[in-house]
Amino acid sequence: MKGFDRMNGVLPDELIVEIFRRLDEKPSRDACSLVCKRWLSLERLSRDTIHIGASASPDKLVELLGRLFPNIQYVFVDERISVTLPVQCGKRRRRSLTRGRWDEGSDQNVFGDDGMGASCLSNYGLAAVGGSFVKLKKLSLIWCSSLTDAGLKSFAERCRSLKSLDLQGCYIGDEGLAAIGECCNSLQDLNLRFCEGLTDRGLVQLALGCGKTLKSIGVAACAKITDISLEAVGSHCRSLESLSLDSEIINDKGLLAVAERCSTLKVLKLQCLNITDEALQAVGTYCSSLVVLALYSFQKLTDRSLFAIGRGCKKLRNLTLSDCYLLSNMGLDSIAVGCSELMHIEINGCHNIGTDGLKSVGKFCARLSELALLYCQRIESGALSEIGVGCKFLQALHLVDCSGIGDDSMCSIARGCRNLKKLHIRRCYEVGNKGIVAIGENCKFLSDLTLRFCDRIGDEALISIGQGCSLHQLNVSGCHQIGDAGIIAIARGSPELNSLDISVLQNLGDNAMMELSEGCPSLKSIVISHCRQITDMGVGYLSRRCTLLESCHMVYCPRITEAGVATMVATCTRMKKILVEKWKVSSRTKRRAGSIISYLCVDL
Repeated sequence: MKGFDRMNGVLPDELIVEIFRRLDEKPSRDACSLVCKRWLSLERLSRDTIHIGASASPDKLVELLGRLFPNIQYVFVDERISVTLPVQCGKRRRRSLTRGRWDEGSDQNVFGDDGMGASCLSNYGLAAVGGSFVKLKKLSLIWCSSLTDAGLKSFAERCRSLKSLDLQGCYIGDEGLAAIGECCNSLQDLNLRFCEGLTDRGLVQLALGCGKTLKSIGVAACAKITDISLEAVGSHCRSLESLSLDSEIINDKGLLAVAERCSTLKVLKLQCLNITDEALQAVGTYCSSLVVLALYSFQKLTDRSLFAIGRGCKKLRNLTLSDCYLLSNMGLDSIAVGCSELMHIEINGCHNIGTDGLKSVGKFCARLSELALLYCQRIESGALSEIGVGCKFLQALHLVDCSGIGDDSMCSIARGCRNLKKLHIRRCYEVGNKGIVAIGENCKFLSDLTLRFCDRIGDEALISIGQGCSLHQLNVSGCHQIGDAGIIAIARGSPELNSLDISVLQNLGDNAMMELSEGCPSLKSIVISHCRQITDMGVGYLSRRCTLLESCHMVYCPRITEAGVATMVATCTRMKKILVEKWKVSSRTKRRAGSIISYLCVDL
């Protein structure tokens, strides 16, 4: 019967709230909240996460959000992100036509607050977070420059059940951190990156207060945090599972204390110039549960560290070695032999690791699913041939500036790693059509392909990919030999393509744009910058057919004019960002869509 509400009369509140919680996208939930007053109130009950950027009067915004969404458990405040609020919240207020501000007799506008610090969360706002969100479990405060110890102490007193706290970039001192340790006895995760006001005293007090529950600590660029803090962590945080350190001050003594006493450590990420083999050998001896190890920019580590890790950390699954110049093939061989459960390996700029080390990985790490080789000049084709033979479960391969890897390597990967889903190659000049054709013929599950600035790759490679794979993401920026034929093949073979970067392709024209518009209706992001043959007609094809398009970069395209930009703005209703030269934006287009247009250079 017309007008009869079948759903609200049958479904209980709890079921509708659960349905709302299973909606992934915020626009969908917002749309549901507009159906009726009941759905509006229930949708507010279903929300558990709030993200707040730099907006006017964030203190009052926090209080308002606390009243609207009572079940919030996760609050993220990031003042690096600027938020424009198009409408004011709260009661309507009469606006002065002469002075252009709220009348003196009315209440203060919720979002209208002039003066320095108006867009920064204050101590009052932080206290309001603790008082307004009574179910809060996680709070992230990124670069909140106005907060002090007083605000953090007031928050801690109001939110004693807090489990996760991120203070990245906040100038918090020892008293504030000590208050967290005293009040938040259930704290499990703590991030102190770029907290320059902290000293050992604060971190020691926190370890004394909530050390029994603390499982994860991150410390970076805190110049006054020394080995004393890590010794306290080792003594009181026996359940610690994750430690991330970036420091020029910390030495072996602190890490030794953690390794010897925190036997449950699973994740260790280090960028500490003064740590030597002695500390890493202790990690290998005592931390048998280690799963993730990342070592960055070590000047003193040698293969002895990797020998110890290989002997003692049999559960290691994720290894990252970046700019560790003294590590060699022997160290990687020891890891490969001892840690056969490795699934992720990244080697970045370790110039003494070469072909023999990677061959050991291929022989002994059969479960490897992701491999990244960046700036590895000593790794040659034979290494990837062994990976292709031994690592049948490889799903992701990243290659950057590896001059010794060519078509033979890619053919070996294609024949042996048929489950490959992601392939990213950049500036590997020996890789050409032959290797990528083999990938297209054998790796039918490939969905994410990047071939950036690979001069030997042309249309033949993309035709093979288009015939054999259905891509979701494609980036062929700077591959000068690719033209219309290759992109047309992709358009016809990848109907679910949603992200495409074809910038700096000088031979690409409107025919490819027409095929993309017809064959890729799911396209959301496209980059066509520096494509000199694409015209307003090609942009028109995309605008009319790709109705889901949200982002378009088209700078330095001389044949795209003001009319093409206007067509894109008028037709693509879901567009969120257009990057273009300023002189191509008419005053009418700017009035219509100024908020989504970005300029590469204002004076071109």
